[in-house]
Amino acid sequence: MLAGASSAAPISKMRPDAEEILRLVLARLDDMKAEDTVTIDLTGKSTLADAMVVTSGRSHRHVGAVADRVLDDLAEAGLANARIEGRPHCDWVLIDAGDIIVHVFRPEVRAFYNLEKMWAPVRGRDRQVS
Repeated sequence: MLAGASSAAPISKMRPDAEEILRLVLARLDDMKAEDTVTIDLTGKSTLADAMVVTSGRSHRHVGAVADRVLDDLAEAGLANARIEGRPHCDWVLIDAGDIIVHVFRPEVRAFYNLEKMWAPVRGRDRQVS
């Protein structure tokens, strides 16, 4: 063996946990000037993911660019298999990163679907009726 050479196998990237994925996504959205970013905790509400991020881009092009950069960062972090839907039209792009789901909307489309309202906690639901 050559001097200074290591016999250890190369260390492969470990899959980041949900908290690290969320931190990475939020940092990239901020860098890309995504607007009105909201994080919805899905713990106890769904088995699909731990959190959902909803954000807006200013135009079709901005939505596509934001989604592409988030995907690039996810791949660099070891999540090259994140799934994406909606990229050709860029009205609404969905990125499924496993533990974190990211929705990037144009503002008009976001207002129409209003995901935040659908997933928001319902007040008064836990009250018991006597």
